[in-house]
Amino acid sequence: MSVALASPPDTTLSPIERLEVLCDHGSLHVIRTEIRSDRMGEKAAAGDGVVGGAGLVDGRPVFCYAQDSSFVGGSLGEAHAETIVRVLELADRARAPVVGFVSSGGARMQEGVAALGGYARIFRRTVALSGKVPQISIITGLSAGGGAYSPALTDWIVMTDESSMFLTGPGVVREALGEDITANDLGGTRVHQKNGVCHFVEPNALDAALLARDLLGYLPSHRGAQAPVRTSRPPTGRDPAACVPAQARRVYDVRDVISCLTDDGELLEVSSGWARNLVTGLARIDGRPVGVIANQPRYLGGVLDAASSQKGARFVSKCNSFGIPLVVLVDTPGFMPGRKQESAGVIRFGASLVHAFAEATVPRITVILRKAFGGAFITMNSKDLGADCVYAWPQAEIGVMGAKPAVGIIHRRELAAAPDPETARERLAAEYAHAQLRPEVAVRAGYVDELITPMETRSRLAWSLRTLQAAA
Repeated sequence: MSVALASPPDTTLSPIERLEVLCDHGSLHVIRTEIRSDRMGEKAAAGDGVVGGAGLVDGRPVFCYAQDSSFVGGSLGEAHAETIVRVLELADRARAPVVGFVSSGGARMQEGVAALGGYARIFRRTVALSGKVPQISIITGLSAGGGAYSPALTDWIVMTDESSMFLTGPGVVREALGEDITANDLGGTRVHQKNGVCHFVEPNALDAALLARDLLGYLPSHRGAQAPVRTSRPPTGRDPAACVPAQARRVYDVRDVISCLTDDGELLEVSSGWARNLVTGLARIDGRPVGVIANQPRYLGGVLDAASSQKGARFVSKCNSFGIPLVVLVDTPGFMPGRKQESAGVIRFGASLVHAFAEATVPRITVILRKAFGGAFITMNSKDLGADCVYAWPQAEIGVMGAKPAVGIIHRRELAAAPDPETARERLAAEYAHAQLRPEVAVRAGYVDELITPMETRSRLAWSLRTLQAAA
């Protein structure tokens, strides 16, 4: 974590304390502290349940707000909404990130349609900022209705352990469907980690604010700006090859490979609980922030499916929006077959990942670790899809499919007539693998730029990133 902070020892923070933890010590300036709603009558209070302001994070400007759930449940009224809109307007003018601490029961019923209009103005401003400056939402309590939609429009959502998000609460569900359910089971962190709504989970508001500081350290202040570059700090000298079994069917954790390549071996993993067969996250190589996308053989053998394709597409698009180069580590047998995946829309979501890579303009580097078959080879940032550099390890296999399935299709009649089909299959598979799957074949054809050893992967990535970014 960066910079010494003046944070209270207790992790239960008031709205203004959350902003003070987020910002560099002494840099926070609040706005609209005396605004109040005439519609609330005697219940009106200064600030109308939200604190807005601006400060610095690692010396860079950031705009921020925090809702106060102790005032009318953090519900949003007209004055409350206008404070958030004002923060977003100022962020737009200053081209600076926005961080919001969200805890709201939704639209304030006492203010009727004025509250709904307030949410609409926030939505419109949030969408106008999309892709222009980073926007982070931190859910610190119950967030319902518009209090759930608003964060969903931002780039990153951090939830605290005790928080929950839903469009309609347990009471409405009970009335409409006759179903008794708790807020946690309806929209708690476990729900939103698995469905991809939530990107990060932290124990409390203090840790969530510190994570937001870390996250901002990987991001530029606005589109077109440079992300912060830090002193390069290599990982331990472990050979990445030691992390990857030679046998194609043996599982391993691709995060171990990533830790051999990134500065200090660190990865800020994004959406770690969703579509775990694909790892996405932010890291640094040679001091420069990168987005890492890697097939995860530990889950489903690293196969691509509807969920992982959607996860990858969202991450690629986010990195492209803010000029963050992409490093893609490939070890996948292809796309998951079967009725369940076709029904889940694997064609649509697979196409979204192809689209995200194909339209990306940031530097893109691919390393094939062990295998890359079929449509997944194309989809995972292949040369013809626009990758700037494609490297492969010497033991990699690249082709339409694995050797045994391939010969089962190509030589099915020969195998059926063979006196010893299994021996014949092994022989034909070995011949097919030698002729079609060796990485040298892809290198000679130009689909792979170079074979590299696992130990030189980090230095080759660093060189490629320096060269490509210097040319940008």
